[in-house]
Amino acid sequence: MPPRGVKGKKNTRQYEKIKASAKKSGRSAKTAKRIAAATVNKRRASEKRSRAAKKGAKTKTASKKR
Repeated sequence: MPPRGVKGKKNTRQYEKIKASAKKSGRSAKTAKRIAAATVNKRRASEKRSRAAKKGAKTKTASKKR
């Protein structure tokens, strides 16, 4: 089960796949979970699918108009 910040079917699939890959490469279960959650959240932010990223995008476009 992914952490609270990882929501949605797509994010859950990404999380599980990254976690399995990290475990396969020799990471501990705890470290694999941490890496997977951080990677999924980073991708969400870069794709503007997170609330914080959306807020940042709005302020940047507003400042460009001035």
